[in-house]
Formats: sequence, structure tokens, C-alpha cells
Amino acid sequence: MKAVVFHEHGGTDRLRYEEVEPPRIGPREVLVRVKACALNHLDVWVRQGIPAYRIPLPHISGCDVAGVLEEVGGEVADLKVGDRVFVSPGLSCWRCNQCLSGRDNLCPSYKILGAQVNGGYAELVAVPGVNAIPIPGALTFEQAAAFPLVSVTAWHMLFTLAGVRPGEEVLVMGAGSGVGSIAIQMAKLSGARVITTVGSEDKVDKAKSLGADAVVIHAREDVAARVKALTGGRGVDVVIEHIGPSVWDQCLISLSKGGRLVTCGATTGGEAKLDLRFLFSRQLTLKGSYMGTRSELVRAAVLIGQGQLHPVIDRVLPLQEARAAQELMLSRRIFGKLVLAVG
Repeated sequence: MKAVVFHEHGGTDRLRYEEVEPPRIGPREVLVRVKACALNHLDVWVRQGIPAYRIPLPHISGCDVAGVLEEVGGEVADLKVGDRVFVSPGLSCWRCNQCLSGRDNLCPSYKILGAQVNGGYAELVAVPGVNAIPIPGALTFEQAAAFPLVSVTAWHMLFTLAGVRPGEEVLVMGAGSGVGSIAIQMAKLSGARVITTVGSEDKVDKAKSLGADAVVIHAREDVAARVKALTGGRGVDVVIEHIGPSVWDQCLISLSKGGRLVTCGATTGGEAKLDLRFLFSRQLTLKGSYMGTRSELVRAAVLIGQGQLHPVIDRVLPLQEARAAQELMLSRRIFGKLVLAVG
């Protein structure tokens, strides 16, 4: 089969479109013929090399997959060859106490497709049968690949960790990102007032079309000052953050007393400073978020299938242009998800 592979960690020049051996499946697995695979920043970090992720090389990235079942293991129930599916990117054991209590993203053996194991930058990918989920509604393969990772992440941040309630005010950083574009929609659908940030004027209307009530252009405005002005000096109840130290202080200052900040990423670096006096005197809550649970993904998928939430796709490129797609993602000249079309 054809796949995009890197044989050593480094820059985008390490990505090669080449012929590789197709995966074989076990009795509890399925083989998916990939039709679309969406990009995530995790693809970049894994390609560059992360000390915490010890992966065998060569490696195939790609966390978000949609396609057609090519082969079904003998112990897999309720699925058959030809089914249109998307893949839940979180891989867990389904036997430990965390999994059995519904907190599968805390599983000791938790892995992400395309990170610690080979993923969807390929014509075929093998995954556990429990991770193959029927595509909801009339979504295209590209749409079905664009929502899983960012939707489960945003749902877990907004509702499980931040506990967003109707009438609250929420600041979503980076409307043009995958997490940002779906988090705006989820927060608005829940009855919150949503403020978001963009880097340029051309993204303002796009952010508003997703449901944002106010948009701050961070390249020319002081985010915290603008947020305070938009909230009558009070600040927001919740901040959804995935950028890191370049916006950290602005996010904290934007919070109201008793506010909650949830972070799931660090695209601008891994270290941020914190004045503990500010934290405790304003009674703030800071939480880290990593992916989400299968049940959260399924609930998000139902709303997407019903058309209440919409995957946001910037553009679709062929698999062999994965290198160009990663470079485009790094340029930040996009709004929404980049998707690779396969086959």
C-alpha cells in the first residue's frame, strides 16, 4: 500500500510518500480502507520527536480517520465489510478500572492512533473493532475525518472539566484552530455567550458564522483588556486554551473571580509562569485536559450527524501532499481542519 512515512525524527522533509507493507489484523481488529485523514498538531510533534512518546520507526502519522471496512476480525461484532466508519482516535484496554468506570482516557495503556501506533496517512490502517464507529448522518468521508479528535477534546474541556452552564461567558482561544472552531459551536449550543480570538481581519466573519458573539483580533488588540471591556469589567467564567505561554497571561487575566481555565495544548512551548497569589486570591481553577472519553465522542457525533454541530474544513489535499499540508498548518494561514484525501 501507499503511505506517508518518516524514518527519523526531524522536519517536514522527513516525510516520504512510499510503498509499505499493509497491516495485518487480529481477531478483535478491523482493517479500514482510508478515504480521508485529518491533520492535527500532534502529527507535527510526533514527527519532530517527543521524549514521552517512544515510537518504533519508521512511523505513519494520522489520528483522524474515516473510510470503509476492508476486513473484519472474527471476534468483532456488529460490523461488516463495506461499512462506512470513522475511527475513535483514543486506544484503551477496556478492562482496567478507569475504562470500566467510563474514564477510558485515563487508561494506563492509553494511546492515540497515529502517535504511539501507526495511523491514517496511508491507504489502510488496522484499529480495534471497538474504535470503528458508523459515520453519523450523511457526512462525507472528509467531514467524518475532520471532527473526532477535536470534538472529543473540546467536549471534555467545556463540559466535563469546565462544567460550562447556560448564560456563562466563555473565551475560546484561536477560532481558526480545529479545537477552537468546534468549541465555539459547542459552547454556543449550550447557551453560553462566546468570545473568541483570531489572528487577522479575514477570520472575523468566519468566527462569527460559527456562533461567536464577539471576536478579538489578537495581533492588534490586547486580549485581556478587550475581554474585560466586553464583559463589563468582570471577565469570563471559562477560558478554553490550547496555545500555551504566548497567551497564558492574557488568558489568566481574562478570567473573572472564580473562573475556570482548561488547557489541552502547548503549540508555543511547554513552560508558563504562574503567580500563586493571583491564583488563590481570585479563587481560580486551572485544569489540564487530554483527549476525552468514548462516550463524549459519541455524544458529539450524534449532534454532528444531526447538523447541530459542523466540522470546519479549510481545504482537502491528496495524501501525497502531506508534507505541504503540515507546512500549511504550521503557517496558521488556515481556518479549520486540513484533510488528506486518500485513494
